[in-house]
Amino acid sequence: MEMKSMRWIPDDIAMFNKSSEYVDTAVVPLLPVAFGEGMKESAAMTDFASILTSQLERQLQGRILLIPGHTYLKSKPEEAVSQLEKWEAELLDRQFKHVFYVTCDYDWKQREGELKGTVLWLPSLPLEQMNEASKVSVMEDQVRQLMNLFIQKWREEE
Repeated sequence: MEMKSMRWIPDDIAMFNKSSEYVDTAVVPLLPVAFGEGMKESAAMTDFASILTSQLERQLQGRILLIPGHTYLKSKPEEAVSQLEKWEAELLDRQFKHVFYVTCDYDWKQREGELKGTVLWLPSLPLEQMNEASKVSVMEDQVRQLMNLFIQKWREEE
């Protein structure tokens, strides 16, 4: 059976429903929104995490489902954690054995103990300052690093 991408769009969800026994991992991008002083930085983090998880999903087709990004107000971390705990409970109550959160917001690493899933933090890189070839190269490298972390975590839990 040919595995195809698993994103949050109707065609992919139909495929997911047919092959759900193979898809045991949910990936949730954590996307901060800040206004005022931190606005540009939060936009860069959101952009980087969104692109990265989309590329990651293409590489790990048939094993992960890319959930729509969890957008939160950077100024309200308690609310963000509370909301995410509800999402996580729902995902784990379903068939997902693994939940990975991908973020460029370091604050999540300090809150990781409050979650059952795995927080994968990567620094946001200034994509807007790179030419297209550099962007592709950087993203491929980041995706490889993330894939290794996923594989390592999957092996730990076998």
